[in-house]
Amino acid sequence: MADPRPNPRFIVSEFADDPDMRELVAMFLDEMPDRIGMIEAASREGRVGDLRRLAHQLKGAAGGYGFGVVGEAAGRLEEALTAEASGSEPSADLVAIRAQVEELLDMCRSVRARASG
Repeated sequence: MADPRPNPRFIVSEFADDPDMRELVAMFLDEMPDRIGMIEAASREGRVGDLRRLAHQLKGAAGGYGFGVVGEAAGRLEEALTAEASGSEPSADLVAIRAQVEELLDMCRSVRARASG
């Protein structure tokens, strides 16, 4: 199993050395710019429900393609947005949520099939 972070600038798929997964990981990476754009737009436009849905989808997909750390970050964002929407806690710190969105976007921009790019 490949180290998911051999280069601190990149997040590498756990399946980097798995020839059976190469094409699937490539498809996931090809879709990443669209995912990033949708997350950015939902965040910028304050569409919390859409942002939560996108985080949920990314949480599920990222791990399946060997990007567990991205899935974990998406899961944390989804939880924060769910807590904010439910009002079950005092209002979540919106600054912290924005920071989580930016952290997730940075991670999404850093995903690679292999350490070399």
